[in-house]
Amino acid sequence: MLIDTSVWISFFDGKDPKLTFTVQELLNKDQVLICPPIYQEILQGMKYPTDFLWMKDKLSALKQIHADPFEAAEGAGQVYSVLRTKGYTIRKSYDCLIAWYASSRKVPLFHLDRDFLPISEYFDLEFYTSR
Repeated sequence: MLIDTSVWISFFDGKDPKLTFTVQELLNKDQVLICPPIYQEILQGMKYPTDFLWMKDKLSALKQIHADPFEAAEGAGQVYSVLRTKGYTIRKSYDCLIAWYASSRKVPLFHLDRDFLPISEYFDLEFYTSR
């Protein structure tokens, strides 16, 4: 399961008990993966150096998805380009990269971001839906 930054932000806020429970359950079952763009987005959101180091330690414990940077850039570029020709402009190019990681590794994506929906119309992108 690849958890998008949009879900992590909600999880850290703790305002949605169902989402918090679901993420915690996935973490407890060791079912969470992380990819470089999500790792970066979360870390760059840390306000203080101590928070950064604590979060880096926690995220580093997750199973990591690795890919050649040029292969990933090409895949994300293709996602963006295809969507643009179909009339969709993805607001954050990192969403194309995250979608590519999920699609290319055939892992479900748990997200709260509307930009992934049109991507799934043209690419094999599976979504995780909690019970």
